[in-house]
Amino acid sequence: MSRLDSFIRRMQAQRLLIDHAARAIADLDGPVLELGLGNGRTYHHLREKLPRRRIIAFDIKVTAQPDSIPAAEDLVLGDIKETARGFVGIGAALVHSDLGSGIPDRDRETLSWLPRLVPTLLAPSGLVLSDLALDDPRLLPQPLPEGVAERRYHMYVISGGERLALKGRREE
Repeated sequence: MSRLDSFIRRMQAQRLLIDHAARAIADLDGPVLELGLGNGRTYHHLREKLPRRRIIAFDIKVTAQPDSIPAAEDLVLGDIKETARGFVGIGAALVHSDLGSGIPDRDRETLSWLPRLVPTLLAPSGLVLSDLALDDPRLLPQPLPEGVAERRYHMYVISGGERLALKGRREE
């Protein structure tokens, strides 16, 4: 598969999962955390789908288009490994993590801390979307919505929150 085709599949998966997550967390309180603002496409989509929800974006620096940059109080700059720790216990309804690089060594380093951090950011029944597979016993893998290829993206619910992610899951 070409890199272009792979990118398109990843973007389609993100959109499908964000749309699914927006419905799944409709009745759950808490902010949304966007780990990896990048150029702001996903943040912009989250803002459209969750217009009344606080969305806090994290990245090392701003590279997003001007209309895809959060307000200063919702933009956290610096090493996400360090800055996100300041939000432990925030009770996020949704954490979206798009930190995969496609470079095995870099992704292994990210996976040395990300799976342990994400559960500490979530509300009970909180939902996680991630381009990287997160291995932590507190995160329960969920079936992906129709149209998202296995291993293209990953969806988890925090342990004890099975009810939330299953509402609206595709029939097997």
